Amino acid sequence: MVSPELMTALRELSRSDKFYIMQVLVSELAQQETDLIKPNQDYPVWSPYGAEAAADTMLSVLRAAQAQDHA
Repeated sequence: MVSPELMTALRELSRSDKFYIMQVLVSELAQQETDLIKPNQDYPVWSPYGAEAAADTMLSVLRAAQAQDHA
């Protein structure tokens, strides 16, 4: 949790200092995201290819919704 003193200090900063703080925080967040992906490791990626059953299900739902709208 962020302390009230820190929030007060941040509010008192100049516009340029606020942008600098944002840049630092966003940079740290981006670095943490890249740490999630490890080199030389496999990660599953979903592909719509070979998902005919899912396409059929979606088409059935869309047709049912269309029929209900026209009823």
